Amino acid sequence: MTKYREILRLYSQGISQRSIAASCECSRNTVSKVIARAKELNVAWPLGSEKTDGELDKLFFPKPSYSSSLRRYPDPEYIHKELSRHGVTLKLLWSEYCEECRINNELPLMYSQFCYHYQKFAEKKRASMHIPRKPGAQTEVDWAGKTASIVDRDTGEIIPAYVFVAALSYSQYAYVEAFLSQNLESWITAHINMFRFYGGVTRMLIPDNLKTGVEKPLWYTPVINKTYHEMAEHYDTAVIPARVRKPKDKPNAEGTVGIISTWVIAALRNQKFFSLQELNRAIREKLQVFNSKPFQKKEGSRFSIFLEEEKPMLLPLPATPYELATWKVATVQFNLIITYL
Repeated sequence: MTKYREILRLYSQGISQRSIAASCECSRNTVSKVIARAKELNVAWPLGSEKTDGELDKLFFPKPSYSSSLRRYPDPEYIHKELSRHGVTLKLLWSEYCEECRINNELPLMYSQFCYHYQKFAEKKRASMHIPRKPGAQTEVDWAGKTASIVDRDTGEIIPAYVFVAALSYSQYAYVEAFLSQNLESWITAHINMFRFYGGVTRMLIPDNLKTGVEKPLWYTPVINKTYHEMAEHYDTAVIPARVRKPKDKPNAEGTVGIISTWVIAALRNQKFFSLQELNRAIREKLQVFNSKPFQKKEGSRFSIFLEEEKPMLLPLPATPYELATWKVATVQFNLIITYL
């Protein structure tokens, strides 16, 4: 603590401020401020014994006292809503919050307390995922490991149906559709129908390294199928394949595949379908129940969170859906004739 009594005593004896600073082990600015403040308050040496350095500190430089009513707490609902917008961070929201407090002469919370109050809200209101995702940012897509089946009316043959599964990374809102093949045409058609189902497009698609989407699953620079790339350009999205043997790059699709296997495929195991249309109608009914089922550890359902928080963040659909184009390499014969099928 500053030696206020000693500064005033030495000053009363006509000692220079430089010497007082050296004697009291403080800066000359401090000595100057103490002397100026003493003159303002008409305080001079000698002082009574009750005037301790602590008392003089309170008298000369009183600390501002803030009432608890002046301390403004952040609005967690507003913070949660703003964080869903791209580019918005807790640090930015805290800076804006501090500026509003300054304008209104209110005392803001420190950044750590600001984050603490929001995290407490997130745990109760919107139990956050382990990896935070932005709404409208990613769609994870894959083929389910288990197949459904349809029955040929004429021969009674059981024909396998391959199930396409997609999940939005934020709301986990799922889309499921069955196809008779896992070829490129089915893959692209599934994406077109998926975008129509969601009513918008996310900024990224996260597929597995399957041949229909990724021609060369290289570790750092995977080569995307040309048709798949054209489709992504048409919908103004980007294809970012999951790394090889890294299922955690698309945890929602991986998890949804397992759940869909139970809720949809296994639930329909005792029913017979004689066409792909019948199968997909039954899948759509099961899917609606699945998406509307309430979460166990947080409020709402996949569908409610999708409507409230994610759908407004999706990119708009293009004016027309993508038309599938198949690319082939043709060899020109000696007669300069190319066969087109």
